[in-house]
Amino acid sequence: MTKNYYLMSVHWIRGEGYFANSYVFGSVLVDAGVSPVALKPFRDDIDTIILTHCHYDHIARVKEISHLCEAKVCIHKDDAGGLVDETPSLALMFGERSPGIVPDRMLSDGDIIKDLLVIHTPGHTPGGICLYNKEEKFLISGDTVFSDGGYGRFDFPGGNADKLKASIKRLSSLDVKALYPGHGDPMSSGGSENIGMALSMIEMSSY
Repeated sequence: MTKNYYLMSVHWIRGEGYFANSYVFGSVLVDAGVSPVALKPFRDDIDTIILTHCHYDHIARVKEISHLCEAKVCIHKDDAGGLVDETPSLALMFGERSPGIVPDRMLSDGDIIKDLLVIHTPGHTPGGICLYNKEEKFLISGDTVFSDGGYGRFDFPGGNADKLKASIKRLSSLDVKALYPGHGDPMSSGGSENIGMALSMIEMSSY
């Protein structure tokens, strides 16, 4: 059964099985792999869906959720193709098909949506992004970094180890208190230290 958690001003909706976590911040839903039923308490609030990248476990229910909430769908321009193409979305690995929708907005590095700064963090996918709120010092990190000092895979189509390392290095310059990853439990403090761990790990890796 899906549980909702409240950390600071971000609501965590735990991903079930291989599906990714989703987060609600104000009127924004980040990632859409969770069941639409889990979003019923937020149905009247959500007007924007931001996808951190195009992998199926993060986008599986975006079509249904966007209709349910009458929300605009946003994704980085370099990952938009995954919403209609099974190769970049990895949908066939899950025995599924891509949602088959066109995003309402293509995102670029430096965009700001509802107090969330879009940071382009390629490496896991070409158009992967993280979302940073400077006021509350939280980072929604998708599959770029996780809350155990880990980082995303780069052996899928479009992945690139050097770009991922550069992306994590860029994140290490941010002042991050709370970290909200695509998988696993969020952490309410120590985000910057965790990102530093991930950077050290990938720098020591021989790929």
